[in-house]
This record gives sequence, structure tokens and C-alpha cells, in this order.
Amino acid sequence: MENKKYNVLVVDDSSFMRKCITALIQKDQRFNVIDIARNGLEAIEKIKKYKPDLVTMDVEMPEMDGITAVELIMKENPLPIVMLSNHTEEGAITTLRALELGALDFFLKSELVKEETNEELINDFLYRLITIVENAKIPTIEKDNTYNEEELIISKKNIDNLIEIIIIGCSTGGPAALQNILPQFQKDINIPILVLQHMPPGFTKSLAERFDKICNLSVKEAEDGEILKEGYIYIAPSGYQTIFKKSLEGKIAFKIEDINSEEILYKPSINVTLNSAAFHFKDKMIISILTGMGNDGLEGCRLAKKFNARIITESEETCVVYGMPKVVYEAGLSDAQVSLQKIYQQIMQFLVK
Repeated sequence: MENKKYNVLVVDDSSFMRKCITALIQKDQRFNVIDIARNGLEAIEKIKKYKPDLVTMDVEMPEMDGITAVELIMKENPLPIVMLSNHTEEGAITTLRALELGALDFFLKSELVKEETNEELINDFLYRLITIVENAKIPTIEKDNTYNEEELIISKKNIDNLIEIIIIGCSTGGPAALQNILPQFQKDINIPILVLQHMPPGFTKSLAERFDKICNLSVKEAEDGEILKEGYIYIAPSGYQTIFKKSLEGKIAFKIEDINSEEILYKPSINVTLNSAAFHFKDKMIISILTGMGNDGLEGCRLAKKFNARIITESEETCVVYGMPKVVYEAGLSDAQVSLQKIYQQIMQFLVK
């Protein structure tokens, strides 16, 4: 049986980039670039005309930029959108905004169009595109406050002192999922929270700064040698592995390392962090695995479960890509599988005496 062809609309104001991206996408015979658009306005019109299966969207364009276009498309004709971003601080900020508005993933243009073709990178690009077009769900999530918030009021006297850290791991669809969860944590929670989000180097600092503006807790990118503090949300820096060590005073600190191994696909890797956390925190840890493709987190959760850590997985109904939570759940490691809207509530139920 012949493979189904997926139609793609390539949106970019640069003729050179349109040609490059089109050539890359059509390396996979399952894709057909049905047309191109030079700005957000053209993109909206051509989406109405062609109804493509996938859109690649530039960020900075004349007449209508990619962020405005994503917002309008997701309101009027929602479909899978992948952002193509520049590797700059401004590019990181705008790309994160696009992900919050409903774009499903992003790639760095500079990496995709290097003079020396990196076949592994191109294969990963195409794999992620095909996974998105075949498996991703368009996020249409609203906060669900049907639970009794009075039952979940947190204070230092009713937090379970046996819990010393909360670790949240996510990939595709993660920034939007985190936006649903992190702002719900209140200032009087006395447990550090570590977030591991798969991203290219340079983007996690912008992610931390963005969440710091909208969260009740302070949010920052984790630093090497930094002692974990209560009341902080830490974002694991991209391009490195985040593990734990004991300081000279006997306190737990971050150790940020550049670990190169063919067996480790992601920087940060959820597995690497959980494997380290399991030995330091044992049963004093809550782990939540959110939306994402692949199986990062499975082996780390397997080890953490041997120490009786509590594990929460996001259910299929709200995952953009039901990959990472699925393998943990199907391995029998999840203590609770709930929708995104209930993740915070479930963490609180594990915390409150």
C-alpha cells in the first residue's frame, strides 16, 4: 500500500530559505510541499485554499509576522504548525510565544541549512515532522478548576516533609503544558521544582525568564554548583546535563555537565537527571512526565520507582504527542495518569498530608 502524502505549506519571506526548507522536506517522499507563502497574510489565505496537513512558519516577516499568524490560524483554522527560528535572544522569546499560542515544535534555521549537511540532524527534523503530522493533537486546553481549591491550600505546616523535590519532564508541546501548571504553584510551597524541557541551547534561559514573569514562585535557569532552594522553579539548561551532588555543607546542589555520549539523545536528558536524583532523593521525590515524543524518562522513572518515588503521567487526551508519558504508564511505573488540567491537583494531593 502506497504511503499517504502529507501536504506542507512553507512560510518564509526569504526565497533562499523557502527553497532550502522545501528541498529538505521533500527528501521524505511522504511529504509534498503544496505551496509557499511570503508572510503571515499569505499563509492565512493559502491555508484556507489548500488546507495543508502541516505548516512550517518563519518568525520574522513583513506585513504579518509568524507570531500574529499563528495566533490567528489557531483561532480560525487550527492545524499543526512548526516554527523555524533564528538563534538569537529575540528569536527565542518570540518562538516561545508561538509555542504558547499553539505551535507544536520549532527548529533553528541555522542548523538546518548549514553548508555541511548533517544527515543525523536532517533525519531528526523529518522524523519529528512526520511524528507531528501523524500523531500530534492540536492543543485546545483550558484550565479546569472544578476541584475544590480550598482542599488544596498549601502551607508549610501541611506539606509532606518527606518530599524534597518535584521534577517535571516534557518535550513536544511542553512549553504550553508548563504554562498551564507552573503558575498554579503558590509562594508558600517549600519544595524546589526542576523542569526538564527538550530545547536547543540558548532557549531555556528565555523560557525561565518568561515564566518568572507569570509565576508566583521565582523561576531561573539552574546553574552549576547552585544549592537547591525552596520556593524556586529551576529550568535545566539546554545543551547540558543536569545532575545532583552534595555540597561541602552536605546540601544538595546542581552539577551542570557537558556529557557527550551516543547513548544520550537529549540535552537535557530526563533519564540522566532522574538517574542522579533517585540516589539523592530516593522516596522523597515526585516526578511528572508530560507530553513529548520518544521515551526519554522511562529508564529514569524505572530507577526512581525502585526507591518508591511517586510518578504522575499526563493522559493521552491532553498530550500533544502521547509518547513519553505512554511508555512510563505502559511500563506500570505511573502512580497516577491524569489530564494536563489535573496535573497540579495530583501533585498537591501527593504533597498534602
